[in-house]
Amino acid sequence: MEEENIEKIRINKYLAMQGISTRREADKIILAGKVTINGRKAILGDKVGNGDKVEITKKIKNNFSYYAYYKPRGIITHSPQKGEKDIASSISLKGVFPIGRLDKDSEGLIILTDDGRITDRLLNPKYEHEKEYLVKTRVPIKLSHLSIMERGMDLEGIKTKPCKTKFINENTFSITISEGQKHQIRRMCDALTLPIESLKRVRIMNIKLGNLKLNAHRKIDDDELKEFLKSLSL
Repeated sequence: MEEENIEKIRINKYLAMQGISTRREADKIILAGKVTINGRKAILGDKVGNGDKVEITKKIKNNFSYYAYYKPRGIITHSPQKGEKDIASSISLKGVFPIGRLDKDSEGLIILTDDGRITDRLLNPKYEHEKEYLVKTRVPIKLSHLSIMERGMDLEGIKTKPCKTKFINENTFSITISEGQKHQIRRMCDALTLPIESLKRVRIMNIKLGNLKLNAHRKIDDDELKEFLKSLSL
């Protein structure tokens, strides 16, 4: 395995940093005797650092599941309050969780998985991954509005990064961002006095919402999955 210039860290953390598995799964791999450090079998709690040779003695099969899900408006991503309904109680899939959020009044694409490795890779601000949204407004849109968004905006002390937009019609545009400030698109539109009629996420990286129906899901696999995981360095 390729070495990194790092201080001594626990072997399970090292394997997680290499994208081999989550820390919990790494412990299972170590207990199964599939990891060696400098030629000897690793044990739980071992630490590795610069110059140590870590090897997986048997290829780890990816048994994780990945789904594209169309979250309807009015559904909470997770942690619902009294009287609210979340994704987990709206679908038949078990053992998976949503990556990221869409607020209650928004709809569109959510990735569901049991692979905890992708959470940080997809959501950490240091990684820039495109997310595309379709926005419908209650008032006409001007091209100058989109130009301001594209340059980046100051939102109560937070500067948004440059983004891409596309004018579709006088009340509809698409916007592609590579960050995820809280309620970012709604706040950008509010600052430009563009009240939103609807907000839909249609793409996360190479995963597209496509023709999915409300509250439906489809499996992400084959070349689509390979491209997605490769983009996350997994």
